[in-house]
Amino acid sequence: MSAGRSADGREVQIPLQQAAPSLATPLAVVPPITPPSHRPPNPWPPSDPSASQGVPAGFLPLHGGFRDLFVETPEAKYCCEACRLVLCQPRQTECGHRFCQTCIHDILSHPNPVCPADREPLFKDKIFRDVCCHREIMALKVYCRSEANGCQEQMSLQQIPDHLNVCPFFEVPCPLGKCKERMMRKEIPDHLSWKCKHRETSCEFCMTKMPMTDLQKHKETVCPAFPVSCPNHCSFSSLPRSELSSHQHDCPKAQVSCQFHRYGCTFKGLNQDMRQHESTFAAEHLRMMANRSSTLENKVEDVKGELLERYKVLPALNSRLSELENQNDELREKNRQMEQKLATMQKLMSTHSEKLLEVELELRSLRVLRDENADTLGTNCRGLGTRDYCIVHDIRLADMDLRFQVLETASYNGTLIWKIRDYKRRKQEAVAAKTLSLYSQPFYTGYFGYKMCARVYLNGDGMGKGTHLSLFFVVMRGEYDALLPWPFKQKVTLMLMDQGPSRKHLGDAFKPDPNSSSFRRPAAEMNIRPGDWQLHQRRHHLHQGYCVVWFDRQVTVDTSDLPDP
Repeated sequence: MSAGRSADGREVQIPLQQAAPSLATPLAVVPPITPPSHRPPNPWPPSDPSASQGVPAGFLPLHGGFRDLFVETPEAKYCCEACRLVLCQPRQTECGHRFCQTCIHDILSHPNPVCPADREPLFKDKIFRDVCCHREIMALKVYCRSEANGCQEQMSLQQIPDHLNVCPFFEVPCPLGKCKERMMRKEIPDHLSWKCKHRETSCEFCMTKMPMTDLQKHKETVCPAFPVSCPNHCSFSSLPRSELSSHQHDCPKAQVSCQFHRYGCTFKGLNQDMRQHESTFAAEHLRMMANRSSTLENKVEDVKGELLERYKVLPALNSRLSELENQNDELREKNRQMEQKLATMQKLMSTHSEKLLEVELELRSLRVLRDENADTLGTNCRGLGTRDYCIVHDIRLADMDLRFQVLETASYNGTLIWKIRDYKRRKQEAVAAKTLSLYSQPFYTGYFGYKMCARVYLNGDGMGKGTHLSLFFVVMRGEYDALLPWPFKQKVTLMLMDQGPSRKHLGDAFKPDPNSSSFRRPAAEMNIRPGDWQLHQRRHHLHQGYCVVWFDRQVTVDTSDLPDP
């Protein structure tokens, strides 16, 4: 650290540069000289890889005080009480003793730290930087850290970084990077001229520039001007590598095949003997060519015959192609007509949807009227005392309700959503034995699948009568039963859905018994009911959604408007 005073007289601290920029001056190449046979080792090697740029990154010691060689012996007040070296970034304790920053950090890292000089306890918040002492130490005169290499310069400790950045005796690595050797800065030109294995050089044959380490491999493998010998050991003992390929074609010692080998000649010999072979076997070569020509003519005749046969088939193929094109046109026309029909059907379905909406509104009005008539008829039945008439009327009402539900909705995904409407009145009728059970609307496993429904006893049935709600799963006779496998084997899940915030659903599932008549192909409108699923009628159950889940697909039935029983 260095210190100074600002314009208002306050003392300020200025951090020292850990490293200075490297030199940008290019190094001149000089004639090689003989390197020194022995040089003392550098006592101040760089402490990190950033020194590879010629910058002394290790100006401040990693631990303890300065180890520089001072021109005059430093006074005792400049020495650390721990390492006894000249203070580096001095810190002063409450008891007045000075320590290097790293030394006091080590002392404070121990439990219950004490000053090694007077054994007084030390506290981190009572230790401060001694700026004045630091300024005095940085002004002390020292020898260059490359003094062992021959530098005789003297300077203040604060000037060390700037000096080492230009000191010719300071050890730096090779500027080429790949070379791992270190040398004094003044030896770099000589190193790059003759010693560095990675220095740039030129091939003496092709004059291509490359690192010295690649020169030998370049000559042995790729250099186009490097002299090589003929592999056939002809009279040309040496020729450039780039001319070897053309030489192989004309080399008198090269092994070659007769140029009539494609006609059947099997002669192979030296290039210098080929002319004699060609003159000696000229007649034989002509005979081979005549035979090959005759063979080719026969093949041409065969190809002509095949082409003529194929030409005969072409009219039939053209006729077939025309038929296919006509069929394609017909299919396109049919497709266009189908698209028109589809558009018409979509419009019709849209119209039907509107009509269905009107029917639904009318059904709701009829349901209200039916309920009013049921109340009136119930009163009349009680007045007349005709119980049988009321029972028949209730059966007709249940059948009418079933028909209304069928018209209202139908599911084809194997899931029934059943919303029990007007629960209070229906429960009272069940308790009074007027309407013992209710049927759901039919639902299907698919458009051509099983037909099914659910049956519920709001006041329970059998052993659960009066205490439970009993729910039955019923297989009905469908239009496509003849196409389906029997008995019915699909998994059935029944569930009462809690629509409150706690979501405590109640449910159960079963696999049909294949031996039960309830799951065989229905002979009547519907099979007899299988085993039931009963729920205790506690208060919170009556405010749940009712749900039937088919093939493990869960659906909630809204009965949130149910009153207390």
